[in-house]
Order: sequence, then structure tokens, then C-alpha cells
Amino acid sequence: MKILIDIVRYIVGGLFIFSGLVKVVDPVGTAIKLEEYFAVFAGDIASFFSIFEPYALVIGIILNVLEVTLGVALIIRWRVRYTMNLLSIMIVFFTFLTFYTAYFNKVTDCGCFGDAITLTPWQSFTKDIILVILIGFLYININKIKESTFAAKNIIVVCVTAISFLLCIYAVRHLPPIDFRAYKVGTNIPDAMKAEESPKFQYTFEKDGKKIKTYEYKSEEDGYKLTGHEITNTEASTPKITDFATWNESGDKTQDVLSGKKLWIVAYDILNANTEGLIDINDLLSRLSPDIKPIILTSSSAEDIIKIRALRGMKTDFYYADATVLKTIIRSNPGLVLVQDGTIKAKWHFNDVPDPIDITEKLN
Repeated sequence: MKILIDIVRYIVGGLFIFSGLVKVVDPVGTAIKLEEYFAVFAGDIASFFSIFEPYALVIGIILNVLEVTLGVALIIRWRVRYTMNLLSIMIVFFTFLTFYTAYFNKVTDCGCFGDAITLTPWQSFTKDIILVILIGFLYININKIKESTFAAKNIIVVCVTAISFLLCIYAVRHLPPIDFRAYKVGTNIPDAMKAEESPKFQYTFEKDGKKIKTYEYKSEEDGYKLTGHEITNTEASTPKITDFATWNESGDKTQDVLSGKKLWIVAYDILNANTEGLIDINDLLSRLSPDIKPIILTSSSAEDIIKIRALRGMKTDFYYADATVLKTIIRSNPGLVLVQDGTIKAKWHFNDVPDPIDITEKLN
């Protein structure tokens, strides 16, 4: 029994550590997901949930750090009962979120593993149900899990908490040190918008009372009745990027935005973009190499864009894009994305606005 308990303990602890780590490096992504939940809950359950939206980032950081810390604490058997109580509360909370996501189909991705691993809503809920069972098993046998006598266990927990918190702060003030998203540096967006393979269909037929699965389409004239079909290479036949598009009043501008050497000034909400960041970026534009064209990508209204351009003296052309896509491209408002012939060459947070020479060095 002790071996089984230890195995379960390591599995649960390891999953919480992994789940927390992939989100600790991108707390803004967690905040975006929590904002979605709070908005949905405010409309479906009670309006008071909207109160939490401005604090989504703080809540996200706390949850991410807790996941890592509690996972480590469980593995090293630090204050077992206290750790188990917090783990139980968290898994109940996560299970509720994933059930709501799956059953009501309101938030299509729970963000359980950040952008590192994307699960369907029902896969996420199933994962949490398994964790509920495993944590329940540990709770039943909690008296058999002895407290660690390791002298440095308190130091380990404190250090893990501090390092996780500092990683979160770094990612917020700069950019995620590890980028799991489809728009990471090195990605060629036009290529990522194409599927690696054509869809492969597996058909299910009935003939003489028997079900037959085949990749070859059978004729009804031969006695086959089609009862269903499925795509067996969903991942390979689905483009990594399916939602990138830009436009202005004259129509679609996606190809124009992707061609040549461009410096995207990404500001999904330009009216609330960081003021000092906009000032620094505007100063950079006056010194930018003439062969690099700066453009603004935003989901704000034309009135807001014109207001900010007049206030900052910016003459930069602007194009519209979906707010969610812009938040996915870069976790900074505003942020800079250097693109050459559709390939993302570099990204900069508004706290790290580069010199023109640094931008030129990133190009071929």
C-alpha cells in the first residue's frame, strides 16, 4: 500500500508542478483565461463575478504559484494535511471550471496547461476527475503519509514559491521566457496557416448486419450503408494558425501586413496602452531604418486610434485585427513584433523597446 500511495503522490505532485510551471512563465495568459470565465459567470450566474475581472492577473499569479508550490510540497511531504487541504480546494475549483467549460461550451479551452498542451473541454474535465479520485485516495490514506524529517524542507518550499513568483513578475514586466504559442519567434505565419496534411477520413459502413471501418469509400450499390465518418489525422490536418487576419476600411490587408519588412506595433486596446511604452515606441519610429515599415495592429475603434496618433504625433498606418489574436501574438499592450516576409523575427515588451540597430540585426 505504501508504494501505491507514493506513486499516486508523485503523480499528483508532478501534474501540479507541470501545470503550474507552464503557466508561471505566462501569467498574462492565465489572466486572459480567467477574465473569460469571470465574464461568462457574470452573465450566467451572478453579476458580482465582474468584480474579479480587474484582479485576474493577481489571481492568476497566486493560482499558478500555488500549483507549483503545492506540487513540490506534496512530493517532499511538507505539512501533508495542510497541503492536501489546499490541493483539494484547488482541484474542486478547477473541476467546476472544466465542467462548466465542457457542459455549457462557454469557454472552449480551460487553459489547464497554458498553451503548452491544448485539451478539449471534456478531456480537461476527465483529467480533473482523475485528479479528484487520486487526491481522494491520498486523503483517505493521509495518516499513512508521514511528514518529512528533511531539515531543509521549509527552505525548499520558500525557495520554490519565491522563484515561481519572480518568474511570474518577469513574464509580466517583459515577455514569457518560454513561448508555447503559435506565434512564437521563428514562426512563418503563412506556412502555419496551411495544414501539414490533407484530412484522412475513416468511414463506418454497415453491411449484412456488420460494421465495417475503412478508409475507402464503399458504394451503396454494393450493399454498403454509410453510418458515420471521422478524421483520423486531426492534428496534422489542422493549421497551427487559423485565426490570423487583418483589415482596414478598404478590405482585407493580411498579405500586405505579412509582406516585406514590418514592425508591428501591437496594441489590442490602444486607448489603455501603456503611455510610457507608446512614447518610447514613437521615439523609436523616428530613428527606424526606412526599409522597415511600422504599422499599428489593433482591435480599437478608429476614433481611439486617431486620438492616440494625434496625441503622440504618430503618422503610422493602422490595421484592425481580432483582440484575442493580438493578445496571443504578444503579451504586451503595446508590444513590438518584427516580421520579415511573414516570419516573426523578434518580439519586445514595451519595457524593452530596442534600439534601431538591434532591430536591423534581427533581419536577414
